[in-house]
Amino acid sequence: MNVFDSSALLAFLEGEAGADLVESALEAGGVCAAANWSEVNQKILAHARSWELARSLLTSYDLAIEPVTQADAEWAARRWVSGETLSLADRLCLALGHRLEAAVWTADRSWQGERIRQIR
Repeated sequence: MNVFDSSALLAFLEGEAGADLVESALEAGGVCAAANWSEVNQKILAHARSWELARSLLTSYDLAIEPVTQADAEWAARRWVSGETLSLADRLCLALGHRLEAAVWTADRSWQGERIRQIR
C-alpha cells in the first residue's frame, strides 16, 4: 500500500524530479489523505492550471481519497512540535501512513522514517 503526500503528487503532475518514481507507485495503487488532496487542488488552482485535468489524470490510477479519522487527527496533533516544518496536512498524511502501515511518498526532504519514500 502507498500513501501519497501532496508534494509527491504535485511533482508527478508537474514532471519534476522523481515523477517517474511516483508514477510507478501510482500504478501499484494507493491512497491520498483528504487534507493532502485538498492541498494538491489548491496548488493547481493557485498556478492557474486545470484542476479537472489534474484530477482526471490522478484518478485514472487506482488512487483512493481517504477521509481523516478522529484517530488520525489525534495522532497528528500529538506529533506537533513548535517551530517544526511539518504542516498539519503533512502530519495527517503521516498519520494515514501509520494507520494503514503503508509506505508514504513525499518530495519533502525534511521527512524521516522507515516507511518514508522520498522521491528526490
